[in-house]
This record gives sequence, C-alpha cells and structure tokens, in this order.
Amino acid sequence: MPHRFWAILFALIIAVMILDFVVFEGKDIVFVLRKMNDLVEWLAFWR
Repeated sequence: MPHRFWAILFALIIAVMILDFVVFEGKDIVFVLRKMNDLVEWLAFWR
C-alpha cells in the first residue's frame, strides 16, 4: 500500500479521536478504540 494511504488513515483516526473527545468528552473512547482495533486487524488480514 502507498505511504500516502497510511498518512491519510492516521490523520483520519486522529481527527475522529479529537472529534470524539470534543463531542462525547471521551465517554465512548473505549468503543472507538475497539473499532479502530477491528479496523487494524481487518487491514492486516487483507494486506
């Protein structure tokens, strides 16, 4: 996969985490982290 793809993905994750913290005050950060873990596992599986 191109390096740009990972840069975009990383930026997207950071943006989601910041948005989550602002909107939900970090209440569902565990849920977001779990979803991110699923996404990482899925990406690793398809690579």
